[in-house]
Amino acid sequence: MTNYPDDADGAVLADLAARGVDMSSPLLIEFAVAAPDEGSANAIAKAMRAAGYDTEICFDEGELEEEDLDEDDPDEDDELDPDDEEFGPSWTVFANVSMIPEYDEIMRIQADLDRIAGPHGGQADGWGTLLE
Repeated sequence: MTNYPDDADGAVLADLAARGVDMSSPLLIEFAVAAPDEGSANAIAKAMRAAGYDTEICFDEGELEEEDLDEDDPDEDDELDPDDEEFGPSWTVFANVSMIPEYDEIMRIQADLDRIAGPHGGQADGWGTLLE
C-alpha cells in the first residue's frame, strides 16, 4: 500500500485505497472550483475549457433554515444571509478529469485550477470521485 502525505488530499487517497479501489487504474475525478457569482462562474468555465478541461457549471440555491424565516412579517420575502457561505446560494464550476489518482497530479491540477479561477474571484474547492 502506498503512503500518502498527511493532509486532506492524502487522507482521501488513503481512504480510496483502503476501500479496495485500484489506484493504478484511471478514475473520473471531479474537481470543484468555487465562484462568487454567475458571471464569474461563466468566465471561469470559459477559461477552464480554453485550458482543456471538461467543465460543468452548477448553481446551488442553498438551504433556508427555519430560523431564517421572518415570522413577524409573513409577506416579506425570506432571504438567506449572503455572508453565510455554508448554507447560502453558491456557484461551482466542476472539471471532470479521467486520471490515475496520484497525489502529485491531483495537487498540480488543483493549483492549475486555482491559477485559472483566481483572476475571476474563484478558487479550487476540493475534489472527489464516485465509487460504484
